[in-house]
Amino acid sequence: MSLNLPLTDMTLQEKLAAMELLWEDLARSPESVQSPDWHKDILDERRVRVAEGKARFVDWETAKRDIRDKIP
Repeated sequence: MSLNLPLTDMTLQEKLAAMELLWEDLARSPESVQSPDWHKDILDERRVRVAEGKARFVDWETAKRDIRDKIP
């Protein structure tokens, strides 16, 4: 199946709406979406850090600001 969307012609709102439609469809059957092995490995590592008291948490606003500050 080949899918071609006119991305260069779509507005930001149209692109976001298309993404929402895709997420809604995927969310209807989450069991059919397999996470890759590397994702499980990262989550396992984070659980260990939390259990050992080595995890660091920040609120969402701080996290967004930190991410934005790292983007050139």
